[in-house]
Amino acid sequence: MNSFFLLFIGVSTLEIFLMIEIGGKIGVLNTISLVFLSAIIGIYFAKLQGIKTIRSGFINLYQNKIPMYEIISGASIAIAALLLIIPGFFTDTIGFLLLIPYTRKILVNFFINKSKIKQHKETSNTLDGEIIEDKKDEL
Repeated sequence: MNSFFLLFIGVSTLEIFLMIEIGGKIGVLNTISLVFLSAIIGIYFAKLQGIKTIRSGFINLYQNKIPMYEIISGASIAIAALLLIIPGFFTDTIGFLLLIPYTRKILVNFFINKSKIKQHKETSNTLDGEIIEDKKDEL
């Protein structure tokens, strides 16, 4: 089976299970309001973190640096916002973890280091060089 299909079914099943369990403990209306409240608060913080990341990216561009961390961080903030919009407690937890700068930095560094290792394995063993001849013209 397709791994995306299994992930989709697994996350949906986990979300339904958590909704039933938490709804049984705190009540249906409290559960629904908690889901809406977490989505509203999460989107607000995603907006703040997104603006902060854009500013940091422009500062790097002005300094003629490649804003690689800001690009990956912006993508993870967009994924976090999407996860926060989806109703459920598991996706909200993952979304909030992606919004916290410390945990986001850990995840971003993990993926950057993983891509550097992959790039290093794909490079060839050639070195750029220049040949300089020492022969002088004899007359």
